[in-house]
Amino acid sequence: MQANKELSVNLFKTITMKWWQAGIFKLGMWGLGIAVGAYWHTFFGGFLPELVALGVVCLGYITYLWIKQ
Repeated sequence: MQANKELSVNLFKTITMKWWQAGIFKLGMWGLGIAVGAYWHTFFGGFLPELVALGVVCLGYITYLWIKQ
C-alpha cells in the first residue's frame, strides 16, 4: 500500500435518488438547520430578513426550474 496515494473526491457529481431517499436527505437537512438555528440563535437572529430573502430566492429558482420542465 502506498503512503502517498491521493484520495480524490468529487463533491459535485450528479447522483440519482429515489423519492424516499431524497426525503431522508431533506429531513436530515431540515433537522440540521433547526439544530444550527437553535444553537446559534443570537447570531442568526440579526440576519433574519437576509436569510428569509435568500431562502425565497433559492426556492423560487428551484420552483421555476421545476415548472419549466
